[in-house]
Amino acid sequence: MTRLKQAPGPLAKLWKEVLEPIVFAVVITQFLATLVGVDGVSMMPNLRDRERVFVPKYETWLHKAGVGEFSRGDIVIFKPPREAAAQASNLTKSAFGLWNYRPFLIKRLIGLPGDRVKVSGGEVFVNGQKLNAGWTTDYWKAQGCWDTESDLANNAASAAAGILQDQPEITVPEGHYFVMGDNRTAGGSEDSRLFGTVPRRDVAGRAAAVIWPIMRKQNVKYDCTAGHVDSFSGPNVLNWRALARPEAFGALKSQLGK
Repeated sequence: MTRLKQAPGPLAKLWKEVLEPIVFAVVITQFLATLVGVDGVSMMPNLRDRERVFVPKYETWLHKAGVGEFSRGDIVIFKPPREAAAQASNLTKSAFGLWNYRPFLIKRLIGLPGDRVKVSGGEVFVNGQKLNAGWTTDYWKAQGCWDTESDLANNAASAAAGILQDQPEITVPEGHYFVMGDNRTAGGSEDSRLFGTVPRRDVAGRAAAVIWPIMRKQNVKYDCTAGHVDSFSGPNVLNWRALARPEAFGALKSQLGK
């Protein structure tokens, strides 16, 4: 005897057609992996404006549960500190004029909890050891705009934004990270030098790879005066790439013994 299949009820239909895809998407993006778009030039030359990066979210939840830790050299996605955002309007955005929120930023992790970070003459020192930042400063030297003289190039905490006091060296508090952009021009990055260290709870994850666009021009020229990309040139090259930590961070870890 053939049985007729009963049509799903309205609640079952609502779950299957509307709620289930939403829940599935939320679980995937919040707990497994997500994509994040790069907005701006603060991570040049290593990340360009409008590139999209892959973020394994499960790492973040494991770290928050006490399993593992982000490392120096990682590129992390985070919200600026709440206290700093309350003082600086440029660290907040408006949602249709109805409410303000802290946008996600993307920078490189320089200092771990307990590290002493010093910035002097455009050079960065961690626990007294100079970090060889050639992975980014070589590009800015070639462009003719590596910043060695501004307040940001000579302070780990700068009063330029009216949030912090000038300090050539700071100690990263427990449960916090010190982050900097790879753009080492004057005013090229708003980071821990301007808004302070970032609480671990505000870190959304680590950028593990660039997945979009698929191809890009090999060379990019930066207009140091205007503070934006001037032109692209050279052949098209495959843009898919893992965002490994620069070798200098491995050398630094060996020097520090941790």
